[in-house]
Amino acid sequence: MGDFIQQGSDSGINPEPNVAKTGLVRELGLLGLAATGICSMLGAAINVVPIMIHRNVPGIGPYVLHAYFFAAIPAILAALAYAILSSAMPRAGGSYIYGSRGVSPYLGFIASFSQWFGLSIAIGVVSYVITFFLRDIAAVMDWLSLAEKLDSGFVRVTLALGFLWTFVIVNLRGISLYERTLVPLMFLMFALGTVVIVAGFSFDHQDFLAAVQIKEEYAVSDVATPPFRIGTYLAAAALLFSSFIGFDSIAQAGGEAKNPTRSLPLAIGIAVFTVGTFYMLFTAAVYHAVPWTYMAEHAQTQDLTAPGLLGHLLPIGWTVAIIAGAAIALINDLPAMLLAVSRLMFAWAEDGIFPRSVASVHHRWHTPHVAIILSGVVASVGILGSQLAGDFFLGFDILVTSMLVNFLVMCLAVLTLPQKNPEIAKDIRVIQSRRIQVFVALVGVVIISVFLAATVWKDLTSQVEAWYFHSTPVWLIVMALATVIYIKELRNLRATGVDTDELFSALPVE
Repeated sequence: MGDFIQQGSDSGINPEPNVAKTGLVRELGLLGLAATGICSMLGAAINVVPIMIHRNVPGIGPYVLHAYFFAAIPAILAALAYAILSSAMPRAGGSYIYGSRGVSPYLGFIASFSQWFGLSIAIGVVSYVITFFLRDIAAVMDWLSLAEKLDSGFVRVTLALGFLWTFVIVNLRGISLYERTLVPLMFLMFALGTVVIVAGFSFDHQDFLAAVQIKEEYAVSDVATPPFRIGTYLAAAALLFSSFIGFDSIAQAGGEAKNPTRSLPLAIGIAVFTVGTFYMLFTAAVYHAVPWTYMAEHAQTQDLTAPGLLGHLLPIGWTVAIIAGAAIALINDLPAMLLAVSRLMFAWAEDGIFPRSVASVHHRWHTPHVAIILSGVVASVGILGSQLAGDFFLGFDILVTSMLVNFLVMCLAVLTLPQKNPEIAKDIRVIQSRRIQVFVALVGVVIISVFLAATVWKDLTSQVEAWYFHSTPVWLIVMALATVIYIKELRNLRATGVDTDELFSALPVE
């Protein structure tokens, strides 16, 4: 058989009892699934975005925490949509399967391609941001020469690529190694993050200002509280919404989950509740200790992080610990998000709307090796793009646009699945009341559409050096490319005699 099992092989022989015809194995338990969602959500989203948002959305002022709460609403609605759909369609590349079977093959592909592109770029951004925390550790330890080197573009890019491809290898080596790597790091991340929460609520603004006046000779200036503006508020909430992106990674692992109809929705619920609670406590603690005026002023000229700010108040040992916790949180993003994006590519290829070779599965590790490597290559572009743009928020803007579109399609799938594929809809095991399903989906469509409009408005009205620093046109170009790929591959399928209506009316064979 050679080194690889090719999707579509007609051997009909499964060499191991738990190996599906696809070559994937159902080895990922509830804890591993929940860790996949949690680790995809925590990271830069909590340690950087709520602080640096003052650069990206000037004028948000003291309303960050309020916007965070509001951002949780569409995330919860999208999570419910995912839970409903995952209970009926537990397959690899969940988002694509839900959209293609629930709405239309084209929208399913476009939405999941949007998600894949946004997450792949985000993987690169996260890899790039890790160096910020290593720099902060060096600065705290008074290793100023090392801190300066870690701020250089060459070192940032080199280290980012090193982190990224380390976890590409981890993902290649199988679900078992993936789970053994991710779960312990998740618990360590929570333990060190709890230190931030305790420290933040132990100090107040006066403590912080007294500390920075000594260290930086910082002079407190009177800053007027900006007026509340709905456009600014919605733009901030849409950006903070990116903090809740990640639970969808659980759905992408649908082809490798144990007892998937139960474990997938349950893991989504665990991830959203756990991370949402942790987010609010963490962000509230940071803003309890650090004045928003300080963040708003310094975010314009510096790359700030939550542990770096609280480091002004803590002894060196504890400061190093919380910065290390933030670095671990970002590192945890990488294997979980790589799993998600690679399974989307695998699902496309499995359906035949992407080159078939991308559905190749390693005979020993049972992972889609081609898809994982290609995802690593695209994420590497995200690293280089972060350095070129000089502001990693471009990557986050692309991610937010991509995921809002994807979540919008997921809510639409809940609305249309019973008409589009009634046989599949019968297998829904979560929120079986049709009235509640419709209510959740309709409210989700409305709120997510508002967030999407606010995101596009903020992007198109922002002042940038070149058009390609606007996320919206970049996203539209990528969607045009996706459309070309879809049309070409669909024609190839039909030319070979495949009944595409029948193909997209059933779930992929396991």
